[in-house]
Amino acid sequence: MMNTEADTDRENEASALPLNPGEPINTDLNSPVGAEEISTEDISGNNFAPENISPEDLLAESSVLPEGHADPIPDFSSFDLNPQLLNALKDLGFTEPSEIQRLAIPVLSAGHDLLGVAQTGTGKTAAYLLPLLMKVKYAQGENPRALIVTPTRELAIQVETQIGQLAKYLDIRFTAVYGGLGPKTQIAKIAAGLDILVATPGRLLELYLNGHLILKELKTLVLDEADKMMDMGFMPQIRNLLEVIPNKRQNVLMSATMPNRVMRLADEFLLFPVRVEATPDHATAANVEQVVYETPNRKTKLNLILYLLSARPEMERVFLFVKTRTDADSISKFLDRKIQGSVRVIHANKGQNARINAMEAFREGDVRVLVATDVAARGLDINGVTHVVNFDVPVVLEDYVHRIGRTGRARALGSAYTFVHKADEYHMARIEKIIKMQVPRLPMPNQHIIEKTPFDEEQEYLLAIDNQRKREDPTFQGAFHEKKARPGQAVAPKKAGTAAKAAKAPGGTKGAFKGPGIGGYSGSNSGKSFSGNSHEKGAQGKKFSTKKAWTSSPGGKRKK
Repeated sequence: MMNTEADTDRENEASALPLNPGEPINTDLNSPVGAEEISTEDISGNNFAPENISPEDLLAESSVLPEGHADPIPDFSSFDLNPQLLNALKDLGFTEPSEIQRLAIPVLSAGHDLLGVAQTGTGKTAAYLLPLLMKVKYAQGENPRALIVTPTRELAIQVETQIGQLAKYLDIRFTAVYGGLGPKTQIAKIAAGLDILVATPGRLLELYLNGHLILKELKTLVLDEADKMMDMGFMPQIRNLLEVIPNKRQNVLMSATMPNRVMRLADEFLLFPVRVEATPDHATAANVEQVVYETPNRKTKLNLILYLLSARPEMERVFLFVKTRTDADSISKFLDRKIQGSVRVIHANKGQNARINAMEAFREGDVRVLVATDVAARGLDINGVTHVVNFDVPVVLEDYVHRIGRTGRARALGSAYTFVHKADEYHMARIEKIIKMQVPRLPMPNQHIIEKTPFDEEQEYLLAIDNQRKREDPTFQGAFHEKKARPGQAVAPKKAGTAAKAAKAPGGTKGAFKGPGIGGYSGSNSGKSFSGNSHEKGAQGKKFSTKKAWTSSPGGKRKK
C-alpha cells in the first residue's frame, strides 16, 4: 500500500517524539532515524513484536521468509494455542505442524498481514484458521468479525467444515454462504449472529447490498486462492468488498501460486505484508509422479483413459480434469458405460446438491472416477486420491499445479497423467518452464489404441498452432490468413449478399433500398422481391423466410 507524502511526514514527526518522559526531542531533521526509535505499533493499531522479525523488517513494505526460516517445532503446543484448540487437533490426529504452519502461525498471531505461498495439501487452511480462532476466542456481538472469501462453493463448504472441526470445543458461531442455493436459510443464520463468515464473492455482495449483512465490525479478511478468484472474474467484486469493509483490519492471502497480478492486488490493500514461502512459487509436490502421454487426437485420449482404468486396478480413486462442461458430461457418460466402478461429474452447471453429493460419494470411496472442470481444481481436501488425469492441458498454467495437487496430499504418494496432442505442446512447454522441471514422456502402453486424426480435428489443431505462433511472432502469417493477390493476378470478388441479389432480380429496378423494407426486410423499390434476416411479419401480416428469397408472380401467387 503506497503512503502519501503527508502520511510520510506525519510518520517522521511521530518517530521523532521521545519514548520516555523527560527525554529531549531530536530536532535535527538530517539525522537518520534508528530502528530502535520506531514503535512496534503499526498504523492499524495492532501491537506486534514477533521474536523472529527485527524492527528493520517493519520498515520494508514486504518481508520474505524463505523455506527453512522457521525453527523446527516439535508440536502445536509450541504455538501457545489454547487447550481447546490443542484438544481439537489431538482428536483430528494432528501432532506435527507442516512447514507453512510453522512459518505462518507465528506471523499471524503477531498481527501481521500475510502473503502465504505453499503447495496444495500442505495445510494452508489450518495455517490461517488456528491464529484466527485464537483471535476470535468466543461468541461476541451480532455481526461477523472475520471474513474468509473463497472462489468456489466447494472450497467454502470445506473451510466451514474445517472450522467446525477445529472449533468443536469453542463457543464460536460460523457459517458459509454461497450461490446455487436459495438465500433464505443463509439469511436466517446471519440474523442469528455470527463471528466468522465464509463466503463466495457473488453471494457475499448480494447479501450485503440487500441489507442482510453488516461488515463494519470486521477485524480480519482472508482471501483464499486469490489468483483463482481473479481467473474466474471476481476482481470487481473483490474491489467492491474492499470499499465497504473497515480499513483497520488484518489481511491474509493464501495460494499455491502467487503470479504478478496477485502481487499487484496485494500492494493495493496489504499493510507491510510478510511473505512466507514454504515452497518456491509454482512448485509441485515431490511425492507426485508426473508423466505425459502424447495422444494425437481426442479418440485416442478416450481409448487411453479407458485402457488405463481397465488395465491398472491401482487407479482406485481418480480425478479426471477436462476443459469444458460439455466434455465433462460426455466423457462421464462414456466411462460410466465402459468401466467397473461408479463415475460422477461436477461442473458449474450442476446444481449445488448434485455437486455436494458427488464430492461426498467420491470422498467416501463410493465413486471411482470424478470428472470435473477446474471448478474442483482448487483447495479441495480429499485424502486417498490415487491419480489425477489431465484429459486436457489447462490453458491457465497455474491450474496445472492445483490440479495435480488433488493427489499426494498429507505426504501420501500420487500420480498425475497428462494427455498432450500437437496443439497442447505449446502450453505444456510453458507449464514445464514455470514448474522448473521436464515432465517425462512415456510411450503408449498399447499401440492398438491409437486412432487416425479426422480432417476437421487436424485443421483445428493446425489453426491453434498458427495462433500460438502469431502470439509469439506478430509478423507470422501462417497457413490460416487472408490470401493476397500475386503480382498481375486479380483478387476474386466477394460473393454478393442476398439483398444485392434481390435488387438484381427481374422486375426490380437498378437500386435496392438502403434501409429496411417491409417488416424489417430489404428489397427492390418495386416491392416484388424480399429477403431478410428476421422472422418478423411484414406490413401485410405475412411472414417471410429468413434464408430464401421470394418473388411475386403475375397471378399474385408466391413462387419459391
